[in-house]
Amino acid sequence: MTTLPPSLSPCHSQTTCASLLQELQIIWDEIGESDGERDKMLLELEQECLDIYRRKVEMTRKYKADLHHSLAQSESEIANLVSALGEHSLSFSRGKGTLKQQISAVRPVLEDLRSKKEQRMKDFTETQSQIIRICAEIAGNSQDIMSADPQVNEHDLTIKKLGELKSHLQELQNEKIIRLQKVNSHINMIHELSVLMSFDFLKTVSGIHPGLIDTPNGQSKSISNDTLAKLTGIIHSLQQEKQKRLQKLQSLGSILMELWNLLDSPADERKKFEHVTSLISSSIDEVSRQGCLGLDVIEQVEVHVERLNVLKASKMKELVFKRQNELEEIYRGVHMDVNSDAARQLLINLIESGDVDLSNLLSSMDDEITKAKQEALSRKDILDKVEKWKHASEEEKWLDDYEKDENRYTAGRGVHKNLKRAEKARILVGKLPAIVETLTAKVKAWELEKGIPFLYDKISLLNKLEEYTVLRQEREEEKRRSREQKRLQEQFAAEQEALFGSRPKKPLGQTNTMVGTPIGRRVSTPSSRHGVSSLKERRESGRVNNVIPLNFVALPKDDSVSRGI
Repeated sequence: MTTLPPSLSPCHSQTTCASLLQELQIIWDEIGESDGERDKMLLELEQECLDIYRRKVEMTRKYKADLHHSLAQSESEIANLVSALGEHSLSFSRGKGTLKQQISAVRPVLEDLRSKKEQRMKDFTETQSQIIRICAEIAGNSQDIMSADPQVNEHDLTIKKLGELKSHLQELQNEKIIRLQKVNSHINMIHELSVLMSFDFLKTVSGIHPGLIDTPNGQSKSISNDTLAKLTGIIHSLQQEKQKRLQKLQSLGSILMELWNLLDSPADERKKFEHVTSLISSSIDEVSRQGCLGLDVIEQVEVHVERLNVLKASKMKELVFKRQNELEEIYRGVHMDVNSDAARQLLINLIESGDVDLSNLLSSMDDEITKAKQEALSRKDILDKVEKWKHASEEEKWLDDYEKDENRYTAGRGVHKNLKRAEKARILVGKLPAIVETLTAKVKAWELEKGIPFLYDKISLLNKLEEYTVLRQEREEEKRRSREQKRLQEQFAAEQEALFGSRPKKPLGQTNTMVGTPIGRRVSTPSSRHGVSSLKERRESGRVNNVIPLNFVALPKDDSVSRGI
């Protein structure tokens, strides 16, 4: 229990009051106050003292209530802060003691929680501010970023809630990075396309959004949906323009190549437009040279094409006859019939009449040349085999002449070479029937496929082959009869020798060639010009007389001949 100070103790108060009353009695006596007045004044003094005590007690009671209220508020605030901050692990107890002691125990906890709340509010505000800023950038409402005031829910400041906000912020930051990458990629693509087609890159990009170009004030690039959509649209339109210009230059380049080939333009002139002709076979992704698709390039090529077209019109007649020469060379190269004079006269009439477009005429002649090349290609295999047949026939003719030469084994220059050639010729001649048979089969297959006869220098190749086959058979028959007659002759000579003891001599100037055997008969080949009509005459003149002449005189022969070797 609190003790009163000595000045306020009852004994001290009573002594002081008695002293004061005594002094007051003396004053009243000097004044001459009546007893009634004196009693009245004493009553007033007593009432005033009670009022003072009563006020003091009331004030003290109110102060106690305030302390209770303050303690309750602190406890309530602590509870709210713990709930808002999620600090449920915090253990708090007011403890025991006076109200002031309890308040002193509560105050540090409350201040710590308030400090945590203030720091937590800063974290929430900063996180939400960044979220609002990025969302505004994505939405394209950059003007609302400065006026944005993040609303923080003070009743939910938990670590979990802050983590959710930071996670959302991280997602937005990642999306911002992706959008920035897309924006930069689109800008780079626009720059590449602008360089290719000589566009004003800065003007094109700044027209979409000023923030897309690096500015000195550090303004960030726009990453809004609208900006991305506009960039995509610009890229699409530029790519279409690129495709259009590339196709234009490819078409002009092809026309240039055609005109150069028609006019036999020099290499120096062609080299000036290599940057255009190189685009003919290029895909749209392979075109990357700066300014190669600019309008100035297209206009330059168009002017050159127009100039070449003027030259083409003046030289078209010469080009037409050049094409005709090429066509005739192809036909002659494969032994096809072509009426050059009639074709040239027809071309002259067409050109002089003016009723035909020379470009269309050249185009049709190019088609004819293409068809002629295809026709020549279809005849190539047969013509190769015809050459083999001709070569084998020539070797057969040479071999016949060689074997009729009685001095072929006489020593002299070239004998060794002739022997080797004869050996090879015999092998080749042995293959002639197979060569002719294969060639005939191929010609028949070709004619069956094409529906027309295979002409070789205006003559049917099948007729030539048939004539050759007949004549060769006749020749082989003549050789057989010649060998038989020679055998009979040698037999007759042997009999004469047995009868007369000596071999008959040949008349001077007479050779071993049988009388009546045709000398110099030739087999028809593609190089000959006579047909099957001469076959009967050859048959009549080629008959051999098998009767031995009466004036035959046998010349001496060596033993090997007499034995029929």
